[in-house]
Amino acid sequence: MKRSSLVRALFAFLVLAASGYVVTTAKPQLGLDLRGGTQIVLETSDSPTVKAGKETTDKALEVLRRRIDALGVSEPSVTRQGDKRIIVELPGVQDPREAAKVIGKTAQLTFHEVLDHVAAKPAKPAAGDLYLPDDSGGGFLKLAKPAMTGEKVGGADGLFDTQQASGWFVQLDFKDDGGKIWANITGKAACEPVGTPARRVAIVLDNEVITAPQVDPNGGSQLCNIGIAGGTSTISGSFTEDEAKDLAALIEGGSLPVPVHVVDQRTVGPSLGKDAIQASALAGAIGIGLTALFIIFVYRLVGLMAVLGLIAYSGMSYAALTALGATLTLPGLAGFVLAIGMAVDANVLVFERAREDYIAGRTDGLRRSLRSGFQNALSAIADSNITTLLAAGLLFFLAAGPVRGFGVTLSIGVLASMLSALVVTRVLAEFLVSRKFVLRRPALSGIAGHGRVRTWLETRRPPLMKHSRRWLVITAVAIVVSIAGVGIRGLNLGVEFTGGRLLEVSTAQRITPDQARAAVAEAGYPTAVVQASGADDITVRTGTISDDEAEKIRESLSRIGGSADVIRNESIGPSLGNELRNKALIALGVALLAQLAYLAVRFRWTFGAGAVLALLQNVAVVVGVFAWTGKPVDGIFLAALLTIIGYTVNDSVVVFDRIRETRNARSTENLGPVVDTAIVNVLPRTINTGISTLFILAALLFLGGDSLDDFALALLLGILVGTYSSNLTAAPLLVELERRYPAPAPRPKTKQRDRDSEPDRGAVV
Repeated sequence: MKRSSLVRALFAFLVLAASGYVVTTAKPQLGLDLRGGTQIVLETSDSPTVKAGKETTDKALEVLRRRIDALGVSEPSVTRQGDKRIIVELPGVQDPREAAKVIGKTAQLTFHEVLDHVAAKPAKPAAGDLYLPDDSGGGFLKLAKPAMTGEKVGGADGLFDTQQASGWFVQLDFKDDGGKIWANITGKAACEPVGTPARRVAIVLDNEVITAPQVDPNGGSQLCNIGIAGGTSTISGSFTEDEAKDLAALIEGGSLPVPVHVVDQRTVGPSLGKDAIQASALAGAIGIGLTALFIIFVYRLVGLMAVLGLIAYSGMSYAALTALGATLTLPGLAGFVLAIGMAVDANVLVFERAREDYIAGRTDGLRRSLRSGFQNALSAIADSNITTLLAAGLLFFLAAGPVRGFGVTLSIGVLASMLSALVVTRVLAEFLVSRKFVLRRPALSGIAGHGRVRTWLETRRPPLMKHSRRWLVITAVAIVVSIAGVGIRGLNLGVEFTGGRLLEVSTAQRITPDQARAAVAEAGYPTAVVQASGADDITVRTGTISDDEAEKIRESLSRIGGSADVIRNESIGPSLGNELRNKALIALGVALLAQLAYLAVRFRWTFGAGAVLALLQNVAVVVGVFAWTGKPVDGIFLAALLTIIGYTVNDSVVVFDRIRETRNARSTENLGPVVDTAIVNVLPRTINTGISTLFILAALLFLGGDSLDDFALALLLGILVGTYSSNLTAAPLLVELERRYPAPAPRPKTKQRDRDSEPDRGAVV
């Protein structure tokens, strides 16, 4: 075995061993859309005295974390996003109303002396007077200026009185000089008669009196001017356990340095997450199984080695995701399954080039043909994967929410696919084709003869570029029809782009959309968009409404459906919707510019123009189909669209790479026949890769559940149209442009020595 092959084998073994260890020992971190729970996105804003920024947002984050810890939620997550956003994830929390009330309180926690109780708030209160509704109901409390803020609170606990069994109470612990201030407040209140308003002390959060207890009514005037000293105090009353713990959480959370408000809220039921995992796993298993059978059928023994390489790829991708601590979301899971199908592409490119060299007699033997295939396909593999990485990177940096998880998964998948194809599969395939039983029966190898598609194309040699303008007319018609769909029907933008509330509920008894629409109208929302979702679920889309109003809709549906379980609840503020929509447009624009910049470096401008038209056709057709059918255009669709852009450029790059190579070898011929030859040579790869990916996507479409069907449909359309556009849109435009703006004739390549005949000079991994 050559030294380079030995190094590759050793490297492959180490990578697989490390991946196997991580897979068997580590546990992936599932996103809320897969395990169920609530996500709340908060945004800080300036106060009259403090400007919101990174530092103040971090301080607010710590306050929120203390409040959440006091709630007792299992494995909560609180992270800062950007300078002013805080993302709170609460696994298992299905009713976001109580959680939002506790963690979303925005103003400072303050302690006040109560001056009086009045029946109604004055129409024009005097300057400096503060009137707030009494927490016990009825009337208003007139409060003095704040005596201290929540920064003086060291801790608060909801406890049960085990000695006197008098029920639940809240214990307060003060820090710094908070104990002295508390003693002063309570000392003044204790001098007032029992039962009078001035005997009370008010604790206020977000201009709301959360509690206003009397100072020890059984203590008479003994505490007058002394107060409750020692830095510890209790608040008793008719508290339930939840009320005592929630009140303690609010008090212990302390003061937020700047106001915060909710801009996004999502709740996913555990059944939806469980169903999504099961459906994706089933779709992935079936899709991967069909892909494996197809690859083995087409490429025989080297195809079997490619399947083993794909298994290694799956392990490497999973291990990388787990080791990096990446959160696996539903789009990310789809990206993981999709990347397996796309990983076939590198192997197909190599095997097709190896077949060409072996059949043409340009190399001596199966092993050298295989090595030549890896060398000749490296340029196309690198170019196509770089374009996909550009799209995935843009998803991560420009998108938001779960779509970023798709970008991470796709990026890791692309890198792992290159490693599995260029290292793992190569080691296995080279070892296999060197065995004597394969050398005696080269047909078993899978690279000793062309497939049926290539054989048919070689026989027919269709003059595709003879009708280049005809193909461009078809392209123009497809684009016009698609744009007409957007203009006539418009786009059904999802809630995350428009702002508002989206409820998806599952009823015990099946109800029709008309019945659901009537129930929602009865609840007070006649303009809400009500649609069927899947076989039995109902989705309701409204403008921005509160959690209580959303609960009102759920109760109305429950009355006609027996019961109504919320499986998805999304609320996005208008400002965030505008921001996400703008980010989507920026992501698409930057994706196109990045792809074109890369093509401009790698190819001549005429090639880039062909790729632009292919991209325009692919994106326009997919968007047009969604417009004509009224399917939602949301963040998941954006992920699919950016993936389509990467896939289209990927395909175009492979075709262009072969056109350039063929043109260099036949520099004196007209471009049309050269392009025809290049397409004939590369079309089997395009078809085989497309079929392999379509197996995965078809499984996701029909078996992946409602959460993934639109995503899979967009990608299916993108791959089908992309196969057409990369060959019959990009190439014809290239031919037409080169007729008008011909490039200088390329110099023929000088014949290089066969590297396999040279002595080994080092390792190549």
